[in-house]
Amino acid sequence: MNDKALYKSNLDNCPLTFALNLIGGKWRLPIIWALSKNGTMRYNELKRSIDGITNMMLTQSLKELELCGIIKRKQFMEIPPRVEYSLTDNGESLIPALKALATWGNKMRNSDN
Repeated sequence: MNDKALYKSNLDNCPLTFALNLIGGKWRLPIIWALSKNGTMRYNELKRSIDGITNMMLTQSLKELELCGIIKRKQFMEIPPRVEYSLTDNGESLIPALKALATWGNKMRNSDN
């Protein structure tokens, strides 16, 4: 069983739980959002755009998002080496749902309930 299959097999059968497990965590959404706003970004650009993230957490989160098929990593065989990150089609298709969730969250935050 490959890593992706093992990762998926450990998640709940509920599609919403599955989706939230893919994008959950402190740093995944800020990474997804930065890539959605800026398009293709290099590692240091991402690091500068996300306040408080450490190199270790950025590296780990990028690997996890790549494993989930939300971002893609493109390495150029140059000197010095260059790596770029961008959203996959699956990552792009997530953005309207995140915008809707943000709208809902803003409405709930501003309600009297």
